[in-house]
Amino acid sequence: MPSLKDLKNRITSVKSTRKITSAMKMVAASKLRRAQEQAEAARPYARTMTRMLQSVSSALIDQDGDLPALMTGTGEEAAVLLLVITSDRGLCGAFNGSVVREARKQIRALQQEGKTVKLFCAGRKGRDLLRREYAGIMIGAVDEIGRKKLDYAVAEKIIGTILKLFNEGGFDVCRIVFNRFKSVISQIVTIEQLIPVAAGGEAANQNSPNEAAPGAMVIFEPDAAALLDRILPQHLTVQVYSALLESMAGEMGARMTAMDNATRNAGDMIDRLTLQYNRSRQAAITKELIEIISGAEAV
Repeated sequence: MPSLKDLKNRITSVKSTRKITSAMKMVAASKLRRAQEQAEAARPYARTMTRMLQSVSSALIDQDGDLPALMTGTGEEAAVLLLVITSDRGLCGAFNGSVVREARKQIRALQQEGKTVKLFCAGRKGRDLLRREYAGIMIGAVDEIGRKKLDYAVAEKIIGTILKLFNEGGFDVCRIVFNRFKSVISQIVTIEQLIPVAAGGEAANQNSPNEAAPGAMVIFEPDAAALLDRILPQHLTVQVYSALLESMAGEMGARMTAMDNATRNAGDMIDRLTLQYNRSRQAAITKELIEIISGAEAV
């Protein structure tokens, strides 16, 4: 049974831990608001970029032009590159673990199909966890996404590496695995295809009031092929940047929830330890009184 001094030290230690978790919860809450605003602000731009890409590619097809390899692919799916986005820091519950589990699931499924799998990790936690098991297929990693404000240059760096590998014939298909922010207590593990670029989709078919109506004649300057060559790398960078923002917002939400639970658990532990301390102290006092009374009766 622990002594009174041990219990008192334990209570002091847990109180200090509760102060830390409470402070981290408030910091995560303040960062969450900024991250959520950034993630939501990036969504319309990404959708508009997708619609513009579809418009230009449709014009190129109408002109009997050839679409770039980034849109048509290599015609095979023998080699798949997985871009896994996690966080640089921990203490955010199952946020990183859920992405890593899904990545492992995808790797096993693709390898069972006889396909070559390669990994590129964005985030220190995912890199460290996956490197233990899949160091041989990991081609690169970045761990600069835990900054106060996520820089667009990080997405450009990732896409630059991926495009270089694609042009060298390093893979046929590229997919992103990341946590999409839904709410403070909910993040959805999402898998999106990055390459070949899918210009269609529901978002691409929703015309805004300022866009040309379907069937309208659009004049491109320069020609559609040159525009696609310029737009495609930027489109891919925007998609990666949007995924990074979604992941960061989800990370802050998960950390806020985890620190709130830790603070509550610390409070419960302090209550239990305080009760145990009071009982032990009362038992010690009672024991001393009994010894004094027994000694007086003996005299």
